[in-house]
Amino acid sequence: MVRLDGVGLGYAGTPVLQGVSFGIAEGGFRWLLGPSGAGKTSLLRLLHLAVRPSAGRLELMGQDIGAARRTRLPLLRRRIGMVFQDFRLLPHLSAFDNVALPLRLAGRPEGQVRVDTLELLGWVGLSRKLLSRPAEMSGGEQQRVAIARAVVARPLLLLADEPTGNLDEVQAGRLMQLLHELNRLGTTVVVATHNDTLVARHPAHTLRLLDGHLVRDD
Repeated sequence: MVRLDGVGLGYAGTPVLQGVSFGIAEGGFRWLLGPSGAGKTSLLRLLHLAVRPSAGRLELMGQDIGAARRTRLPLLRRRIGMVFQDFRLLPHLSAFDNVALPLRLAGRPEGQVRVDTLELLGWVGLSRKLLSRPAEMSGGEQQRVAIARAVVARPLLLLADEPTGNLDEVQAGRLMQLLHELNRLGTTVVVATHNDTLVARHPAHTLRLLDGHLVRDD
């Protein structure tokens, strides 16, 4: 599903990732760890195809991303779910319509859109917030909408950047149940976190970054 070979990434001539190499088989689960500034978000941006490597080779779903045509990338990105640290909900849409958006963009029948969207919003405990817009919700509620939006289309690859940062312990536990269920059904999952307690409770293979270098892969 994912393979990096000597991947580097830089912004304005400043390297943020250097010589990163690892692979994740289809259906794998990885914790992505490291202190602030280690390069976790930059690595997730690479895997979400927001940027291309400055050096090395990145393969995603069998595609060489460095050599792929630009028109090919949006099609691949539709198969990737992303939970952003800053939510990135559309402010003019309700919680329901934010979550439904990926399904509608994929051309799913509206009946299926409604069933799947209501199921996910119910799972994250927001059945009473269907019509609320982001400005009318707390940070934790917005986080849960962002999580539901990322997984509603059953992506092949799910990336999450600090997905429990605004959640209480109960909601964080429910999120992990959802991630494990998706992973059990075949979705490859990569979760960046600072939450050592969460990692200890849910042991899995770990990638650790330090100063843009991969220092642990086990």
